[in-house]
Amino acid sequence: MNDPWGQRSDRAIAPTALATTLDRALARVGDALAVVGTADAPEFLDWEALNGERPIGLLPSIRPERLGDPGFLAEHGARYPYVGGAMANGIASAEVVEALAGAGMLGIFGAAGLPIARVEAAIDRLGASLGDEVAHGFNLIHSPNDPSLEDAVVDLYLRKDVRLVEASAYLDLTLPVVRYRTAGIRRGADGRAEVPNRVMAKVSRVEVARKFLAPPPARLVQMLVDRGELTAEQAELCRQLPMAGDLTAEADSGGHTDNQPAVVLLPTMLALRDQLQAEHRFDRPTRVGAAGGISTPWAAASAFAMGAAYIVGGSVHQACRESGTSDLVRRMLAEARQADVAMAPAADMFEMGVKVQVLKRGTMFAMRAAKLYELYRQHASIEALPPAERESLEKTLFRAPLEAIWDQTRVYFQGRDPAQVDRALRDPKHRLALVFRWYLGQASHWANAGVADRAIDYQVWCGPSMAAFNDWARGSFLERAEGRGVATVALNILYGASVLGRARCLSGQGIALPTGVPTLRPLPAAEIHALLAD
Repeated sequence: MNDPWGQRSDRAIAPTALATTLDRALARVGDALAVVGTADAPEFLDWEALNGERPIGLLPSIRPERLGDPGFLAEHGARYPYVGGAMANGIASAEVVEALAGAGMLGIFGAAGLPIARVEAAIDRLGASLGDEVAHGFNLIHSPNDPSLEDAVVDLYLRKDVRLVEASAYLDLTLPVVRYRTAGIRRGADGRAEVPNRVMAKVSRVEVARKFLAPPPARLVQMLVDRGELTAEQAELCRQLPMAGDLTAEADSGGHTDNQPAVVLLPTMLALRDQLQAEHRFDRPTRVGAAGGISTPWAAASAFAMGAAYIVGGSVHQACRESGTSDLVRRMLAEARQADVAMAPAADMFEMGVKVQVLKRGTMFAMRAAKLYELYRQHASIEALPPAERESLEKTLFRAPLEAIWDQTRVYFQGRDPAQVDRALRDPKHRLALVFRWYLGQASHWANAGVADRAIDYQVWCGPSMAAFNDWARGSFLERAEGRGVATVALNILYGASVLGRARCLSGQGIALPTGVPTLRPLPAAEIHALLAD
């Protein structure tokens, strides 16, 4: 650029003109510019236009692809340090993964809660559309109430050569996730351990993060040796690598969450990583990314400023047209405000009292699910439910006799996990839990399928970040759900974070920024690409 946006002047610039000049300078995130003039009336020049004049500051180039850790991009073959998290039940659909991959970002397919056949179909589709060289992965969720399912998913991933999983909702390490991580471990030409399979662990608790930042537990490694799945030499190599190559610090988010604030959680996880790296001296330290609450440029910029290697989007993607949910749910999400979320019992960990964060506006799911958990705590069986309570449940929530719901549940688990049926026949309280879990599980499926007469029961995983995005998008082409494409949303978040990073650089050099600068409005992807190209 040879034209520095107009002629320089020794006179102070009017506030309106200054704001325009600053916005234009900040928008060109790929340009490193010299700042001349005064701190109250700065002007911006290409370095070639200085003609020996001493600048008062520097506006550095901060491109979106340089916001995080370059090692993350190199290992995963991505252009941008951005991950589309694995929203369960296929909400993080194959279409979402393909759209993100096409934009140079890393998408994770939401395999949790899906039948094995559907997960395999997604693996085949993405293998055909993206190939092995394009960044993408699949979810592996901890299943304490259904360990055989976790085993079956790992069997599928190993058989299909899935090389990246996002491990989520783990309370402790399990044999399946260790088996996945260590499968095929070998000694490289330099004598160091090499593994084909990568684990990106999503955690919100320090005690769980510690396990993923350390080598695979010796006890579980020995079990794999005893089963003939690892040799003694491979077991020794396992001590050279952490369980997770990437660890995502998951703050307050939709779905499973501990509602932790990101400004506390991310620095804690980074310090823990440094501590364990000093202890184990891995060849490749685990990278730490940030998730939860990241739906605007301001949230993304703060995460990168705290040291995140990458960021993960979730709730905001669910309202995009590629997500695996219904149009009605997308519209509900696009209208969400700050107070429109609540915590509710989780279907997969119901008996343990684990909760998920869901949308409250337009649905009674959170209230009804909480009622079921209270009844479960208070009563030992279906038969022990007070007659009035049972009648109300059968009329409003289940719309069928509870015995009929049990018949459906028994058939389902007989094909998926017969041990659950055997236990329920021995333990009436477990039978009660399975029947109540029927409602929790169906509520998510009703939402994704857009079952009209069940809208009041929709379970829609959602965090407060959805409202933040809606506030930012209001009045723009991204306000309505129909206009939201996942790649465009993600690119706007990254680009805006770059602009904000440049603005903070100016502030740090004592250069005054007028109120409202920078002006960040959602832009079509083509406009952002044009700015990046310039």
